[in-house]
Amino acid sequence: MRFRSTALITTAAIALSAVPASAAEINTGGESGAYHSTFCPALVNQLNRLGKPSDCVSSAGSGENLRRVARNPLELGYGQLDVFALEAERYGGEEAFEIIRSDDVRECVFAVTRNRSYTNFGEIAVNADRLRFILPPEASGSAKTFDYLRKIDPEGLGRARNIINATDTDAAIRMTLADDQAVTFFVQFPDPANERFRTISQLNGHIVPVVDSIILRQEVGGRTVYYAKETPISQVKWLNLGRRVVTVCTPLILFTGASDRVTGTERRTEHRQLVLNIRALRREELVPRESPTARILERTRQLSARARYHFQELSLTARERAKPFLERMYRGAQHVVRVMILKARPPEYLEEQ
Repeated sequence: MRFRSTALITTAAIALSAVPASAAEINTGGESGAYHSTFCPALVNQLNRLGKPSDCVSSAGSGENLRRVARNPLELGYGQLDVFALEAERYGGEEAFEIIRSDDVRECVFAVTRNRSYTNFGEIAVNADRLRFILPPEASGSAKTFDYLRKIDPEGLGRARNIINATDTDAAIRMTLADDQAVTFFVQFPDPANERFRTISQLNGHIVPVVDSIILRQEVGGRTVYYAKETPISQVKWLNLGRRVVTVCTPLILFTGASDRVTGTERRTEHRQLVLNIRALRREELVPRESPTARILERTRQLSARARYHFQELSLTARERAKPFLERMYRGAQHVVRVMILKARPPEYLEEQ
């Protein structure tokens, strides 16, 4: 009987040691989205090679992923950097998370309306209190991006009051393009083949360049939140760019909980090693070359400094025109005085500036 008991215990121990480690949960987004269908499977393949089994878990998007990782720091999540900048404070602050990777790819912000009198972001911002904003679902990354833009621009877009959420992005676009005083914002990869852009064209809508100095100077944790880009969308010409539009794009991030929030020395060590292993991966191992997203990114270019300045000036001019007459006179006088002072300085001072 003793021999049989010992044998049973030994067999049980072998069986337990053969059980693989629990799978790491990687929170993505909707099942049809690129997070879940493209990026996460590529990461899972790499982690399997490293002996770390993992699963892709669908979610409502970046905000939901932050909530899940805050609850369990061992989990991973994909998200937009602008949503991280907006929502991290709700879940313990930036220090509660660790960004494993950033900027392998970027998602772009599109502002759409059928009212062609709106040609730049500043014009939308100064009329925000009169416009109707129809957005994708409240929990979506697109709606969170709009919240972030309102937060950083309280005197412009922050004055928006007539805001509703549609059932999905496609519904938001269709509802917007049935109303001259409506605008929608949505975030996605700039795929010219996407049906949404065909819908915008068919319903006589147009994309307003989302480029503004307030937007471009945003940072979180030393990372730039938005980059001005030329994206390959079938659309009206801006600056003779052909079938491209200008807008800002935000980096995709992969994050997890801060290692010091993981309980147990062994689990904490494993977590830190996982972070290091993922950081060591090459970009092409996580963004499959044959994927539509990779092909799109190859055709998306950084906006030149000259073009970026042009669009920022358009937005700034729209904001200035909306200010009261006396305030504009005061600011104009300040500018004249400053120019006179600069002209009085030695040439080398001007060069340093």
